[in-house]
Amino acid sequence: MPKKIFIMGASTGIGKALALKYANKNVILGLAARRVELLENVAEACRQSNAITHIYKVDVTNEKDCSKSANEFVKIAGGIDIVIANSGVGTNDDILSGSSEKINKVLFTNILGVTNTILPFLPALKNQKSGSIVVVSSVASFIPLPGRGGYSSSKVAVRRLFDSWRPTLKEYNINVITICPGFIDTPMTERIRFKPFLKDVETAANAFVKAIDKGKKTYVYPWQMRFLVRLVKVIPQSIIDLFIGDSNKYYK
Repeated sequence: MPKKIFIMGASTGIGKALALKYANKNVILGLAARRVELLENVAEACRQSNAITHIYKVDVTNEKDCSKSANEFVKIAGGIDIVIANSGVGTNDDILSGSSEKINKVLFTNILGVTNTILPFLPALKNQKSGSIVVVSSVASFIPLPGRGGYSSSKVAVRRLFDSWRPTLKEYNINVITICPGFIDTPMTERIRFKPFLKDVETAANAFVKAIDKGKKTYVYPWQMRFLVRLVKVIPQSIIDLFIGDSNKYYK
């Protein structure tokens, strides 16, 4: 019986790598993103691996689009096993501009994009009494990124959402999994100068698939970042502020 897997934000980066990784298994894939031309290329590669693949042009900030794609995929696939919310943006807050436009876009996309992606699938998962929901958060939910407060706080928010949902959904045998990557070599990290413990996206995707298969609650990757997260918890905030310093030195 093929697994039914839906990935939101599958056109590039981690979402694309996860789609290609899962395509090597016995699956029915639902791939969604805003840039459908890139999504077509990912879908074609998945089909070459014999994965039954359906694509959906979706803007995660549009609740109706997300609900429609979820309902269509569940109907076509005959159920759902894994839903992965991966869409996200990470631009500079630009707080000194006097405009909230940039930071609001990040918050809206990264937080409401997750609820728009996941919630339409929950009735089917509840009825099945099985399955997994996955959100791609970030190590930035533990360690603030200079100049990217909107991104960091959005990743805290979705991690806490999943922590809050986990006890409720456990009753229905639904796994609730938060993936917290460090620096992964994707388009999102291209402009970052300082990228400690950088990992290629294919290696990261392999690790994430294993974490999802094992039903990990919160998975921080790579292992060096787990140590750093623990260290930050005991360092005074004044020291962290001093280390972060001027955000301009971290970006190209």
